[in-house]
This record gives sequence, structure tokens and C-alpha cells, in this order.
Amino acid sequence: VSCLCGSAPCLLCGCCPSARNSTVSRLLFTFFLFLGTLVSIIMIIPGVEKELHKLPGFCEGSGSMLGVQALIDCSGFLGHKAVYRMGFAMAAFFFLFAALMVCVRSSKDPRAAVQNGFWFFKFLLLVGLTVGAFYIPDGSFTTVWFYFGVVGSFLFILIQLILLIDFAHSWSQLWLRNADESNAKGWYAALCTVTSIFYAASIAAIALLYVYYTKPQGCTEGKVLISINLILCLIVSVVSILPKIQNAQPHSGLLQASLITLYTVFITWSALANVPNQDCNPTLLVRNSTGSAAATQPLTTWWDAPSIVGLVIFILCTLFISIRSSDHAQVNKLMLTEESGAGAGAEAAAAESGVHRAYDNEQDGVTYSYSFFHLCLLLAALYIMMTLTNWYRPDDSLQVLRSPWTAVWVKICSSWAGLLLYIWTLVAPLVLPDRDFS
Repeated sequence: VSCLCGSAPCLLCGCCPSARNSTVSRLLFTFFLFLGTLVSIIMIIPGVEKELHKLPGFCEGSGSMLGVQALIDCSGFLGHKAVYRMGFAMAAFFFLFAALMVCVRSSKDPRAAVQNGFWFFKFLLLVGLTVGAFYIPDGSFTTVWFYFGVVGSFLFILIQLILLIDFAHSWSQLWLRNADESNAKGWYAALCTVTSIFYAASIAAIALLYVYYTKPQGCTEGKVLISINLILCLIVSVVSILPKIQNAQPHSGLLQASLITLYTVFITWSALANVPNQDCNPTLLVRNSTGSAAATQPLTTWWDAPSIVGLVIFILCTLFISIRSSDHAQVNKLMLTEESGAGAGAEAAAAESGVHRAYDNEQDGVTYSYSFFHLCLLLAALYIMMTLTNWYRPDDSLQVLRSPWTAVWVKICSSWAGLLLYIWTLVAPLVLPDRDFS
């Protein structure tokens, strides 16, 4: 605890394991994000949501939402409002540090001490922002912040896609390298097995999407969106094994394409789960202002399956951002996480002396962009806010929480952007032969 609270109390640091300050700092900021996510999850649980009206003024003045004066029972919106305010507090927290840490080049900058220490005061700051967020008057806050959440979520989905593409390439390269070095066919068999599993899961999922989210008569939008993404995934798979692509990218193959296809199918599923049509979307949940069901058919839980899967992917991607850099220099340059090698001498000296203690490894240069890291966490906070609320918002009558078409198109466009980005990683060596894409 002493080591994590700052650099001043060093007397007790001898008992701490050897660790890089940069990694510890990233993990602690990520812990703050996960803590805010946990609080949001607790607030949206039905039993807790019903008790939020006890907060002073939290359910008052809701009749002025969007500038419309009316007497509205907001008891059904309390969990939704609480998650939005928690998301605002986390976004404000990370925006503050993103602005504060602009152009920090090394730990010699006085601002680096704020980045790597004072954790107790940072926690108090987050608590203060959270408490203050609950006193924000309704007005048009929910509607305006919804669009902030949409934009931020779209950008975070793109970051997820970049990390997924990078992971897919690294995975394939590792297994192919192991197969070449050991001359064992087991690696090739494992590669084929995993690829087959991904494609089989994608085909089964697409079939289920046609069964549950379309009908012989109607549901044209769902049919078109599923068919377009199916065709795009087929194109991506074919392009990945073309001879010219294989010559330019020897490690490219169907493993990456199958993983991208599976993720695209998930994004499509998540988009169809937001289609605001009960006939074409059996998982649609409509809630009126009293929290009761407004639909005639049996309703699922407030959290649908795409939101749960999205939460798991969010956790994995956020941890990926926090604890490691990419194996590819191009991705490190894009994500501004180019390892500078700073602190290597300190690490070696500590290992030789047998002393296990924390040290400052960024005196010669930061190992990651402080500002960009906080920007990623800001986008992650907006993404998890939208995920926990199913991308729903109050309708014009302020009586019902509905799923807008905006959420559908944002997710579909992000899936198209991901597929185009993956195709670019395949054709870039052919289009730009003078650049190194190794």
C-alpha cells in the first residue's frame, strides 16, 4: 500500500516485488475504471435501482428534461440516470488527466509525479466528481450525453478492432513460427482446428441471426445488414489467402480472417439487438416511466446477451491496453506505446543486486503516452456507459426508454470500418511496397 500511494514513503518499499512504475500506474488507473464500472452495475440492478429515489433531488425536476415541462414519474429511469452520471464522472476524471499529461516526455517532468503517485487523492477526486455528477440537473443532459456516449463508443470499438487485428496477426505468426522451428505438424493442426471452430461458430451465429432477427415477410433492414456483413466476411476470407497477399504477407491466413469474421458477427448481433422493432427484435426491452414492461410479449432481462459479451470484451481490451505493448511497431506507433527501453539499466541493476523494489523506469523517456492512455480510458468509460444502458434513451414523450436507430447504425458502421481496416493490413504492402510492414 505504501508503494502505491506515492514515491515518498520508500522505507517500506523493500518488501515490494520488482515492478515498473509505468505498468503499476496503468493498472491502478484501470482499477479506477473497473471500480466505476462495478458501481454502475450495482446501480442498475433492479433492487438497488428502486432505492435510488432516496438520493436527495435525484428524482426531482425530471419534468424539465429536454426543456419540456411535465410531471413525470422517473422511478423507472433511475438506474439509467445513475449509470449516465457515473459515466460522466469517469469521463471527466480521465479527461482531466489526459489534458494535464499532454506532452509529458519523461518522469523528470513534474507532472509525471502526479501520474505515478498521489493515488489516495486521485481516489478522492473520482469520488468527488461522482457525487457532483448526481447533482447535475436533468434538462437536456441525458440526450446530449447520449450522443457523447455514441461518439466515444464508436471510437472505442475502433480501438478494440485495432487490438483484435493486432492480436490475430501476432497469434498466427507465433504458431507458424513455432511450427517452423519445431518442425511439428501439431501446430498446423491446432491452427486449422481453431480456424475451423471460429468459422463454424460464425456460420451458426449467422444462421441464428436469420432465424431470430428476420421474418419471411418484413424485417428488411435486418436481412440486408446480415447479408452485407456475410458477403464482406467472405470477401475478407478470400482476400487473405490470395497468392499476391500470401507473397507480401507470408503470415496472413484464415486464422486472422476467421477471428475478424467472428467479431463482425458479434457486432452485427449487437446491432440487431438494438433494432427498435419488437417484431424483428425478440430481445427488445421497452420500459415505461414506472419501470414496468410496455411490451406485450415476454421480456428478457434488462441486460441482454450482447451487452454481457460486450462487457467481457471491454475488460479484456482494457487490460490489454494497460499491461502490454504490441509485437508490431506499426501498432505501437499508432497507439503511441513505442517502448523506449528506458529503465532497462535500473532493472538489470536491481536484478544483479537481488533487491526487489519498485523503481522509476522513465527518466530517459516515457514508455507510453500518458495523455493517449487516459484518452483510451475516457472512451472506455463512455463505451461501458452505453453498454450497461443497452444504448437506450428516453423517447420524445419522456415516458419510455427506447432503443434508437442511431445505436444500430453506429455498430454496423464500426463493423464495416473494422473489415476495411483488416483488408488494409493485407493490401498495404502491395499498395506501398517501399514501406516496411513487417
